[in-house]
Amino acid sequence: MAYVVTEKCIMCKHADCVEVCPVDCFYEGENMLVINPDECIDCGVCVPECPIDAIEAESESNLKWLEVNREYSAKWPSITQNKDAMPTAEEYRDTADKFSNFFSEKPGTGN
Repeated sequence: MAYVVTEKCIMCKHADCVEVCPVDCFYEGENMLVINPDECIDCGVCVPECPIDAIEAESESNLKWLEVNREYSAKWPSITQNKDAMPTAEEYRDTADKFSNFFSEKPGTGN
């Protein structure tokens, strides 16, 4: 079982989680991060680092996010160092339906 980044990350992209990951399984899109579920070792150290609770254990209720994480971790660059959150992070923190309204398939810059 892996951890996945969910919709809460879109337009926020806090990167505190990436520095604690022992296997560097985070990837950066233009406006969110994802975890490669095939690289994740299910340690969970990233979960308490996310200030908006956007990281969850893989489950039946978030299979959509498992697939989003799998697909985009294959397309986006690796990120292993913390960066500032997006300037929109607080504004969009509790916005509903961010995936259909704001998700970008474009890659981030990685590091």
